Amino acid sequence: MLTVKDSVAVITGGSGGIGKTLAEYWLEQGGKVVIADVQEEALQKTKEELESISPDVALMKCDVTNEQDNTHLAEFAIERFGAINLVAPFAGITGDGLFLKTDKETGKVVGKMSLEKFQKVIDINLTGVFLTVRECVEQMINNGDKGLICLVSSTGSLGTAGQINYSSTKAAMSVMPKVLTAEFFRRNIADKIRCMAVAPGYVGTAMVKNMDERVIDKIVEQVPIGRLVEPEEVVSLVAELYKNEAMAGETVFIHGGLRLGSKG
Repeated sequence: MLTVKDSVAVITGGSGGIGKTLAEYWLEQGGKVVIADVQEEALQKTKEELESISPDVALMKCDVTNEQDNTHLAEFAIERFGAINLVAPFAGITGDGLFLKTDKETGKVVGKMSLEKFQKVIDINLTGVFLTVRECVEQMINNGDKGLICLVSSTGSLGTAGQINYSSTKAAMSVMPKVLTAEFFRRNIADKIRCMAVAPGYVGTAMVKNMDERVIDKIVEQVPIGRLVEPEEVVSLVAELYKNEAMAGETVFIHGGLRLGSKG
């Protein structure tokens, strides 16, 4: 079993949502955290909040779609804290829209998702994760570090209308642990570096809770436990996956029982 105390977590998208909650937990448990985000102002505010928990926090502005930024992020973590033990590439966006939109009267196509909208989500949610993980794992291997890569998939990976871009990236996240675990196994490092993914349903982040109450009510109607999943519950799962070294190569759903057609 691994312990959080003195371990180093690299978290992208760490200025809010699940990433920030994970950073808070890590510091409370005696770990060290490198927070990366593209929003510099939000980063600084988050750093000040986290430093009230522990001084062992560092930040870096990072565009996860930029190869050099990811290289610098991984190197910075090693230089600052001497190790990387948890890689949490949580930076991500949505860009919902219909693949094709048809006119109700004529049935003819009157709109379609732009390449720009599709590509932007792919660039951040998929390419960005690939780059962050690749660069951090290189440093972990060369530095002899032990730990976990924890990806974020989603119930959207099962296929959600209006999210061809987002769902595609989250489906990719659900298969990456299998691919990376197989490669680590071939290189005889699977006992040192593991990869897992968590797949949340509707999570009560600040962004979600600020939505119209009627929209939230409609969402909750689909969830068997009758409420949103709390960010702390997702973080609790991430922490257990980190500690439990038997967990490798899989995706674990945490959605309150949600599935397509929850009521059967």
